[in-house]
Amino acid sequence: MWRSNTMILGVTDFLARRMAVAAMALAAFSLAPIAAQAAQSADQIAAHFSSVRTMMGEFVQFGPRGEQTGGKFYIERPGKIRFDYEEPSGFRVTSDGSSVVIMNKKLNTADLYPLSKTPLKLLLDERIDLSGDKVQTVREDNDLTTIKMSDKSVFGNSTITMMFDTNSYDLRQWTITDAQGKDTTVMIFNVQQGVTFDPSVFKIDYRRVDEMSRNKR
Repeated sequence: MWRSNTMILGVTDFLARRMAVAAMALAAFSLAPIAAQAAQSADQIAAHFSSVRTMMGEFVQFGPRGEQTGGKFYIERPGKIRFDYEEPSGFRVTSDGSSVVIMNKKLNTADLYPLSKTPLKLLLDERIDLSGDKVQTVREDNDLTTIKMSDKSVFGNSTITMMFDTNSYDLRQWTITDAQGKDTTVMIFNVQQGVTFDPSVFKIDYRRVDEMSRNKR
């Protein structure tokens, strides 16, 4: 079920040891001087992204079979996100900081997952953790810097690839690749930062989720 729902899950105070982070990135990737510049950019992106606590905007999602959906998204880091999908999709995805629920309003069903077991955790963490072997690659192009991350000990072979504007360091899109190698890409636009949300935006009604989960049995 998680494989099929990867389509839907298709977003910090990073001040810790800038030189150490760059050194670890160099060691992890065996980077040459050009790649060292990319590692420095990744560090700067992490520092910038840590300061962006809230954002909202619109998104377009591309599934592994080329299907396209869109809607509005809301992020409050750490841990909180919500996707309201346009009709006729009927889906809503909400994370309250500990759990992620995928609701299908058409079928009146819900699936619940620990946030810590999904690649979204890497996007929604207090900081982007560039330490250890979580970072697989850093690539810097003219317009975008791409950071690919994973954590095999938590969610196996799934990865998340985040793309940031090279100049502003703003998040532009991310791709979640599941264990079967299937990609789901989310592109965001019309983004507003520093917004204030009512707590109800990220609230999960666990009693309702339990009722909806029974509909699948």
